[in-house]
Amino acid sequence: MTYEQLLALQAIVREGTFRGAAERLHKSQSAVSHMLKKLEEDIGFLLLSREAYRPQLTAEGEIFYRQATRAIEQMQQLRTTAQNLTAKHEASVSLAVTATYPLSPVLNVIGQIRKEYPATDIKLSRENMAGPLERLLAQQADIIIATMDGIPVDQVEAISFASVTIMPVAHPDFEAAQSPQMKSIQDMQRHTQIIVADSSSGTVSQSRDLLPGGLRWTVSDFAAKKEILLAGQGWGGLPTHMIDAELANGSLVPLNVEGYPPRHSQLYLIRRRNSDSGIVSQAIWQQLSEKSTHTAAS
Repeated sequence: MTYEQLLALQAIVREGTFRGAAERLHKSQSAVSHMLKKLEEDIGFLLLSREAYRPQLTAEGEIFYRQATRAIEQMQQLRTTAQNLTAKHEASVSLAVTATYPLSPVLNVIGQIRKEYPATDIKLSRENMAGPLERLLAQQADIIIATMDGIPVDQVEAISFASVTIMPVAHPDFEAAQSPQMKSIQDMQRHTQIIVADSSSGTVSQSRDLLPGGLRWTVSDFAAKKEILLAGQGWGGLPTHMIDAELANGSLVPLNVEGYPPRHSQLYLIRRRNSDSGIVSQAIWQQLSEKSTHTAAS
């Protein structure tokens, strides 16, 4: 029994076909079939039934597969540990953080890391919507902080990190803010909604809190959106940590819009499961993980 054989079994189960497993593992279909057959010969029983169109785990295979999955995860963790013990410092580490999350907790970690590993270049990008996910999948980011929307969960390691609240607001002189009564979607369609553009190229996409059929003004970032709202030229959702002072002094007020209550968004610390984490990347991951139970933006 080998690690590669277990990976072949896992790929077949997750992809549902030998062909899909071969594509996932970048091997020929015959090679994947041979590895599974050799594994079954080594353990003495069938893992997969080939009678149906798609291979199905046998009863014994179900039990074996659960243990094999844990063994694979442990082996991957062991390989990462071994690589870190012998690794040189990476030339660079890239992080992509959703623009809805405050940077200060991340900057505190980066500041400590730069003192410990001054030769490593830290690349930090602020991304909107599907931007962090796209950078992770394109291997342009080693670690991201984002929601799990659209994330291929079998390909990543994720830790619950923080929560943010997005609240619909406007300037108190904005017409829709004149009354605390709930505004219908039809009422709001004549008021310009300020939205932040998705920073991804469109290979993956996410859209949230868009008023159907309404007027829109698209901007590049939340700072610009906030300025426009303060100028009384539209309404839209902003992370509450960005507008605590404005809500306190009344220069922005919450809006009561049908179907648009304050949205609580859970953020995760995410990295690719099978990536070769270097010593600096691992240090950043570890320090951010330790902060995960203490960070929240509301």
